[in-house]
Amino acid sequence: MFGNMGNMNKMIKQVQKMQQDMAKMQEELANKTVEATAGGGVVKVVANGKQEIKSIEIKPEAVDPEDVEMLQDLILAAVNEALRQSQEMVANEMGKLTGGIKIPGLF
Repeated sequence: MFGNMGNMNKMIKQVQKMQQDMAKMQEELANKTVEATAGGGVVKVVANGKQEIKSIEIKPEAVDPEDVEMLQDLILAAVNEALRQSQEMVANEMGKLTGGIKIPGLF
């Protein structure tokens, strides 16, 4: 009976530690960034580990008043790639923390 309680307490401590580690990791991920470009670098998007876009840079040569659609496509492509890389970075960090175990509801 008491042996089980010990295991339970140990498990609770492990879960609490993991929650603390995750909170710390989420803070760190907010400060980590990924960068994606499109159109050979004329559009550059930086995202952080919270899937927030931090900056978008557009070089003047990407701006063609006659072809706004192309610029829109380049921005979309760069944003989507930055978000994909950001999610990948989060998944990698999560994998380190959980030892590769997928925990439902986390990210």
